[in-house]
Order: sequence, then C-alpha cells, then structure tokens
Amino acid sequence: MTTRNERLDRLPVTSKHRRLLVGSGIGWALDAMDVGLVSFIIAALAVHWDLDKSTTSWIASVGFIGMAIGATLGGLLADKFGRRQIFAATLLVYGLATGASALAWSVGALLVFRFFVGLGLGAELPVASTLVSEFAPRRSRGRMVVILEGFWAVGWILAAVIGTFVVSQGENGWRWGFALGAVPALYAIYVRMGLPESVRFLESKGRHEEAEQIVASFEAAADPADLDDLDPSPEAMDKPEFAGGIWGPALRRRTAAFWLVWFGVSLSYYGAFIWIPSLLVDQGFTLVRSFSFTLIITLAQLPGYAAAAWLIEVWGRRITLSTFLAGSAFSAVLFGLAAAPWQIIAAGCLLSFFNLGAWGALYAIGPELYPTNIRATGTGAGASFGRIGSIIAPLIVPPVLAWGGSMAVFGVFAVAFAVAGIAAFTLPEQRGKALT
Repeated sequence: MTTRNERLDRLPVTSKHRRLLVGSGIGWALDAMDVGLVSFIIAALAVHWDLDKSTTSWIASVGFIGMAIGATLGGLLADKFGRRQIFAATLLVYGLATGASALAWSVGALLVFRFFVGLGLGAELPVASTLVSEFAPRRSRGRMVVILEGFWAVGWILAAVIGTFVVSQGENGWRWGFALGAVPALYAIYVRMGLPESVRFLESKGRHEEAEQIVASFEAAADPADLDDLDPSPEAMDKPEFAGGIWGPALRRRTAAFWLVWFGVSLSYYGAFIWIPSLLVDQGFTLVRSFSFTLIITLAQLPGYAAAAWLIEVWGRRITLSTFLAGSAFSAVLFGLAAAPWQIIAAGCLLSFFNLGAWGALYAIGPELYPTNIRATGTGAGASFGRIGSIIAPLIVPPVLAWGGSMAVFGVFAVAFAVAGIAAFTLPEQRGKALT
C-alpha cells in the first residue's frame, strides 16, 4: 500500500507547492532584508554616532548570538509543536524586535533589540527549509529548497536598495531602515493562516485525518498524467536504527561534517558581507558609493541561486555544494587582492555568485540527512553551530584587518570556504531518495 509520503513524492510541482514555496520564501526574503540592513546600518552608525570597529562588531555579533540560540530552540520546538506554528512565531518575534530597533536610544538598547531579532531569525530558517523539504516531490526536492533559499537574494537586494536610498540619506536614515524591517510581524499572521502543516509531522503525532486531507488537496491540484510512477521505496534513505539522535552511531559522521560546513560557510559569509560596506568606506569611498557597490555585488546572488538550483538535480547535492564552496574560496582571494573599483565589483560579484549558490545547496542537503522525528532538530543544530562562526566573524575582522589588511581578512575566509568544501564532499548523496 502506498503511504501518504510516497503519494507526495510522486506528485509533480503543483500550484499548491508554488504557493507553499512563495509563502515561505517571502518570509525568508524579509529575514534576509533584516540581516542585509545591518551591514549598511553599522557603516552609517560608525559615521553618525562616531563608533569604533569594536562597537560596531558587537552590534553585528549580538544578533548572531541570538541566532545560535534560536536555531537550536526553533528546531526542537518545530519537532514538538509543528513546523507552521513555529515558523509564524519566529517571524513575529524578529519582526517586532526589528521595529523596536528603530527606536533605539543608545548602543546598549540596540544590542538588546538585535539579540531578539537574531533569536527569531535563527529559528526561522531551518524550520522553513524543513517544511518545504517535507512537501517537495522527490524528483524536484533539492531544486525547490534552493529556490526557497534564493528568496534570500531578493531580501538582500531590498536591503541594498534601502541602504542606498534610505539609510545613507541623513542621520535618521538607519531608523527608517529598521522600521521597514517590521513588516514581517504583519506577515506572520498570513503564514499561520495560509500554509499547510507538514504531513510527516502530523503522522508522527497520530493526526492522520488532518494529514490525509492535506495530501488529498495536493493530489487534487495535480494532473494524474504527470505522476512519477517510480517506486520510491528502493531508493529511500537507508534506515538504520537512529538510536542516539543526531550524534548516534548511524548519524554522527554526517552530523560532524554538516556542522563543519555550516561553521565555515557562516564564518566566511557573514564576515565578508557584513563588513563589505564598512571596508569600502574605510578605503575612501562615500557611504552612497560604497552602498551602490554593495547593491551591484548583491545582484550576482540571483544567478548563483539559479545555477545551484539547476545543478543540484543534475550533479547531485554533494558535488554542487563542494564546487560552489571551492568557487567561493577562489573569489575570496580575488576580493582580497582587488584595488580598483572594477576589480572590487567583479570579485565581489563572483563571491556573491558562488557563496549564495553554496548556501542554497547547504539548505537543500540539510533536511535530507535526518529522519522525520529529528529532522528539524538536526537542521537547527547544524545552523546553531554555524552561528558560532557568524558570531566570531564580525569580531575577528578588525584585528585581522589591522594586522594584515584586506588580503589577510579574505585569506582567512578563503581557508574557511576550502575546509567547508572538503567536509561537504564527505556528506552522503541523497539525490533521488525519499525522505524517511
């Protein structure tokens, strides 16, 4: 007898899938907008509040401390209470905290608000990718999750536009930037009302009638002629006894490699992109011009995601992730050597292309590594460990920059990308396999 999950795996991508993808993706984009805004705002605050690099580093890092805690809590809560509810709650938390950041009267107050922003943001991303993975058909699951992660680029582009045309326009521009980030608080209501709960989660809780209704609604939206007739059972993920959770004998090797990839990617990405506007200002560019450069660099994220979304179902998860991480390492070296404006833009675009493509592949591979009962916990724990890298990154940039300049900074990021690429190549290949 065909199970509900096998019935979902056989489906083509329907209007129901697209609605789920867009619904989750808009929340993802709004999250990215907040993270991106910080890079522009700390550059502006350094000028308007006369802050040193140590202080601006903490403004960036405190949010990542919240993310580390939020990623762990979000995964645990999503496995206990459901993906949809936690997804909505995280949007609400960080949206309200971002709006409150616009009212910050001191550095101390801003640090408190940024912590709560990170708490919500850290919990949201692994939960959203888990929800989409559990609905996506087997033959297009990787591509759908990469497309989901591609909404991050949309958010970053919005942040770059707001940074260029709002944040840079006067002493209170940063407050208006944060105020625009409060939009997710309203969007949380739609998410909770409009998106379905994970069928796999519902079945794990014995809520079979609800699960059947959801599966039937997805089947009703599909053309029977487009169903995948392949039997998913032989290609399902190997099913050893998963005793001991994510660090049990069957899963500890993939968990260790997954965590290492997360750490290297987070360290390099957040270290580079949080600091790029500030580093350009330090090189003598005006706020407006440095923000304009960053906007151009950000646009290269979109073709990076598109390439990863295509290759992940052609090459597979492991090779795609490793290749994009190798490209990120090479691009980081080029950016460290760049001096002329055209060199900065060209190297920055390459870094943006490869790095964000790698992010897409990483979020695609994560939920496939774990069974349903610990899937959100596993992806959340990996993200949480990765956030340690994002906490460290803004703090190490000032001393490394003082010691060896931009080349030293981006040399560190290149090494981290390379190590992450090696770790990624040890992960199991899950293309074409059904989720357990």
